[in-house]
Amino acid sequence: MAEKKRILIVGGGYGGVWAGKILEKHFRKVLDVEITLVDRHPYHTLMTELHEVAGWRTEPESVQVSFKRIFGAKRIRIVTDSIEKVDFEAKVAKSSRTSYPFDYVIVGSGAEPEYFGIPGVQDNSFALWSFEDAMRIRHHLEDCFAKAAMETDPAARRKLLNFVVAGAGFTGMEMIGELLEYRKVMCRKHHLDLAETRVIVVEALPTILPILEEPLRVSAETYLKKHGCEMMIGRSIIGAEKGKVLLKDAEPLETETFIWTCGVKGSSFAGSLVVPCGKRNRLEADAEMKCSKYPFVYIVGDNSGYLHDGKPLAQIVETAHFTAEAAAKNIIADIDGGARHVFKPNYHGVMVSLGSRYGVSNAGNMQTKGFFALAIKHFINLFYLFNIAGANQCWEYFKHEFLDIKDGRSIVGALFAYKVRGYWPLLLRMWLGFMWFVESMNKIKEGWLDFSTGTSKSAWLFSPGVVQAGLKIADAGSAASEAVAAAPAVVDATAAASAAATGAAPAATAKATIFLDTAKAIIDPNSGFATWFRHTFMDGIFALLPYSAMQIMVVVMEGLIGLALFGGFFTWWAAAASIAMCFLFTFNGMFMWSQLWFLFAGILMLGGAGRSFGMDNWSVPFFKRWWNGTRLARKFHLYCDDPSK
Repeated sequence: MAEKKRILIVGGGYGGVWAGKILEKHFRKVLDVEITLVDRHPYHTLMTELHEVAGWRTEPESVQVSFKRIFGAKRIRIVTDSIEKVDFEAKVAKSSRTSYPFDYVIVGSGAEPEYFGIPGVQDNSFALWSFEDAMRIRHHLEDCFAKAAMETDPAARRKLLNFVVAGAGFTGMEMIGELLEYRKVMCRKHHLDLAETRVIVVEALPTILPILEEPLRVSAETYLKKHGCEMMIGRSIIGAEKGKVLLKDAEPLETETFIWTCGVKGSSFAGSLVVPCGKRNRLEADAEMKCSKYPFVYIVGDNSGYLHDGKPLAQIVETAHFTAEAAAKNIIADIDGGARHVFKPNYHGVMVSLGSRYGVSNAGNMQTKGFFALAIKHFINLFYLFNIAGANQCWEYFKHEFLDIKDGRSIVGALFAYKVRGYWPLLLRMWLGFMWFVESMNKIKEGWLDFSTGTSKSAWLFSPGVVQAGLKIADAGSAASEAVAAAPAVVDATAAASAAATGAAPAATAKATIFLDTAKAIIDPNSGFATWFRHTFMDGIFALLPYSAMQIMVVVMEGLIGLALFGGFFTWWAAAASIAMCFLFTFNGMFMWSQLWFLFAGILMLGGAGRSFGMDNWSVPFFKRWWNGTRLARKFHLYCDDPSK
């Protein structure tokens, strides 16, 4: 390639990120192509989940996905800046502090609320179309309940506890669902009567959620009314004043909380660009997402004014992805040649949450409601996050939605949310570590590190007749026989009775029948499973090690696990190793029921038990920062918490 090609992506929303992923993957090893993504935030915002932040269901960071997490060590430059204008003739974008020359540009600056020129609405309402909007609503709601608890004037109190949402589309209904749940939490907190609160939706159309099928609309409406939502359907808003929402042919609604969700348009930035522009700041584009005036300018997401089958594109996430795919692939074709790509919608459906416990969905031509609808929405969110930022971001989502949730506001309530304080498992952690250390010391006393006799103490891990580094297990001191001989002799009650009937002496004193003999192996060492496990894993892999190396490894491993758990140093890894050792011994048929607590204690230790009175309090943050800065972690999204570079 003779000269460097510069690709500029304006906006890190759904379209910008998707286009960036496609372009970076294709040009990763092409040094003559430079990709730059500019956004005013250092993070990608999950716009579809803003209502959860606004309604205090999740924490603010739950809707923020760092661009470092998304792109990591990939060859794309991320710049936190705000583009103010673009000179398409000179092929340069400018901010207040610098300029960004380009050969190709993707405009994906998103959308903003549409107020339709209704007087007073913009100045006297809250929008819900950005992270900042969600935070303003979040803090305002808390303030309203706090003030209401102190307010003695009944009229002023009513205004504080009246919550009005304009618009019964996806955003409005999801915000209503959060308000219905949040008011219960805040009324308990501030000792308020729930009956004093009102949650009202106002919609000019004759139905809610008009894009959904009738059965789903009815289900949604029934659920919301059951939980106290007042619906003013077919009512038009004609204006707003401070503390009032003005309705056509109806009394004004007095409220301190008026949330507007009645529509969006392309961003004002997009509308200011000197390119052909249609209605609502949507820039003219063809089926390849090319600007109608400049072939090196591509329009994606809510900025695209392309008419598909004569209709404007739906302003949803999948549209952003389809337009971004067309734009990115056509830029690739511009640079490398090859086939062009046109906009190909393949919509999979819609999912709407009505709070944390109920939803409606038509995804994949399958209509669902309640638990299953919400489960589908969570699955779609996880699928999206996995594609842009890997499994680590999925884990973060799971924590925010299920593990760190408050007041039981999740699809499974508070089932996963309760946390054990670190000092409660402290003694168990130290005892588990001590017992592993004792196991290690006992093996040393038994001669596991004494190789002068040429005897294998680890023979019970293998099948009889297996050659372990030149030493036949059957001839190697018969450790398995010794283990059996050392075990308590137990005779089945039936066998003892038979022996008595024939006059034969029993092999051992029969024990009374009990529910569970905890001195017995969990898995019989002669069972089919234990035999299969030894043949499959031990005989074919670990038998290649000299018996001395095998015994040293077992002794050292047990000792290190014990010391690490006792001191709380790298507890997670020590617990994982403890669990692995438990499975190894169990599957070989040498772990007793009385030892099963090792396994369960190890599982508990995975929860960060080393942070309380343990070295992990200092070591884990240090090594996390180191690991998160490595190229491996950044390349494959294998972060522990947030990237450090």
